[in-house]
Amino acid sequence: MLERVWGNIEKRRFSPLYLLYGSEPFLLTETYERIVKAALDEGEREWNFAVYDCEETPVEMALEEAETVPFFGERRVVVVKHPYFFTSEKEKEIEHNLAKLEAYVNAPAPFSIVIFFAPYDKLDERKKITKLAKERCEVVVASSLGEAELRAWVRRRIESEGASISEEAIDVLLRRAGTQLSVLANETEKLALFAGPGGVVEAAAVERLVARTPEENVFVLVEQVAKRDIPGALRTLVDLLGHQEEPIKMLALLASHFRLLSQVKWLAQTGYGQTQIASALNVHPFRVKLALAQAARFSEQELVEAINDLADVDHQVKSGAMDRRLALELLLMRWGARPEEERSRR
Repeated sequence: MLERVWGNIEKRRFSPLYLLYGSEPFLLTETYERIVKAALDEGEREWNFAVYDCEETPVEMALEEAETVPFFGERRVVVVKHPYFFTSEKEKEIEHNLAKLEAYVNAPAPFSIVIFFAPYDKLDERKKITKLAKERCEVVVASSLGEAELRAWVRRRIESEGASISEEAIDVLLRRAGTQLSVLANETEKLALFAGPGGVVEAAAVERLVARTPEENVFVLVEQVAKRDIPGALRTLVDLLGHQEEPIKMLALLASHFRLLSQVKWLAQTGYGQTQIASALNVHPFRVKLALAQAARFSEQELVEAINDLADVDHQVKSGAMDRRLALELLLMRWGARPEEERSRR
């Protein structure tokens, strides 16, 4: 649906009413920016573009703007932010004339585009005004992208800058930068600029230009532990601490990561698929895919012991019984010293 709406926007086939909502704010913003960019030249925006926030201003003021004939242009764009009256949220101090809103939605001005920008996971479809809006508006539901959609989104971002990207490079990018669209947008822009028009972004360029997130650093460290590469894990830890990563934060990230490994391993053993696990844990499917592969390197007992070890070390550090850095180093060495036969119990 998003592709269809964006395609129509590029062709300047506009709807007089848009309702944008969902859990992915970056896609909401990207959609509304595409509309504004396609509908108005830069010189027109000073006169024919306006934003109203329903948490501060009555909606009828935005509608009055939309009913005003545009100056020096053929259309006007009005953005209505936080239209909470479409949700089950309680009424706020601002009073809104929903009867006027209903009348406008039924007969929008032909020279205006009104965008309801609703950064909410769900709307209250029991409400008359919500039902009407969903019937009359071009509706865009911006949900979190699955892995295939995310990969396609990255590819489009690179191609829009005249470059291309290999599948291996996308893998490395998603592992290094994570799945947050705002972060990926910055990284894809940088990579496309590096490749240049007609160039190809390869995995080596991603490794060179994209810094690892703390979560990815923890993934690498745990992978080294799984392979019993404790010298490598210690080098990774020293590098992280050298870049001002706080040991307490590292302990928390390690604990969170091992809990994720334990959860995905258990759910997979009970018959859950990757998508079901992602939904149950509220984790992006790509992270689940990586976690499943890594969890296979550990037995259930190893994962439980790692979580318990981290809880013990966290208590020792916070009580002042042990130096923070030394505690992490000794923990990694303890994991590496466990008998190899323990690894067979998976």
